[in-house]
Parts: sequence; C-alpha cells; structure tokens
Amino acid sequence: MEIGQKLPEVLGVDQDGKEWTMSELSGSKVVLYIYPRDSTPGCTNQACNLRDNYERFLAQGYKVLGCSIQDEKSHKKFIEKYQLPFPLICDTEKRLVEALGVYGEKKMYGRTTMGVFRTTFITDEQGVITRIMSPKEIKVKEHSAQILGE
Repeated sequence: MEIGQKLPEVLGVDQDGKEWTMSELSGSKVVLYIYPRDSTPGCTNQACNLRDNYERFLAQGYKVLGCSIQDEKSHKKFIEKYQLPFPLICDTEKRLVEALGVYGEKKMYGRTTMGVFRTTFITDEQGVITRIMSPKEIKVKEHSAQILGE
C-alpha cells in the first residue's frame, strides 16, 4: 500500500468476532497499527502508549485499531491484561497484513523467519492513506506523539 491509496474495505474480525470495514469507519480518521505479536515487550509498550493517549486520538477525530496475526483468545488476554480501549483485529489467515504488504521475511538473531513488520497506517476521513510509518521510524514508547505530530 502507498500514500494516496485506500485501505482495503474489509479489515477483518476483532477479538469479539465483530467485522470491521472502512465503510463503517467513514467520517473518521483511522490509525491502523500493525504489530508483530501480543504481549511481547515492544508490542506491549506500543499498545500501552496508544492506550494512555487514546482520549487524545478520539478528541482529534481518530479511530484506533490494532492488528496482528494472533487469534481472538490471544487478543482478549492482551486487551484484558493491559486494559486496551481499542479493538484488535485477528488476522490469523494473514489476509490484511499481506494486502498491506507488511508480512514477509525478517532477519532476527541471524535467522530468517516469516513475520509481521511493525507498521502504522493513518487515513483521512475517506479512508485514504495519508501517512505510513515504517518499522524503522516507529518508537514504541513515543508512538502516539509521533502520530499526533508532537
């Protein structure tokens, strides 16, 4: 995906089985943050930073959604443990992450594996991508400030 394109219409199903679509989010700016794995240190810091600033996102007209390839059970546990106020999409079949181009080969500790690249997509009220934050750009403990331009 690139700036100027629209996010896919169907984003996926969240931890409660609710399907999220861009039509439903129309009229709101969207922060869709893709993260590698529930309850890992970096992903927890990122989610908690977004949680701690959630009211600021709402006040500026944003809807916040997270997405990883874990299932509903994993997402529910993550949400409950850290009191996350936003939905987490369960992309177990990797449809969304592959459509967004954020799933592929990763090198870690000298090994090559397949995985999710931490990436954040920000849209306008019509679902058009206005900004893409890459893994190298994202600072998990400062992510809200990065998105909000502070």
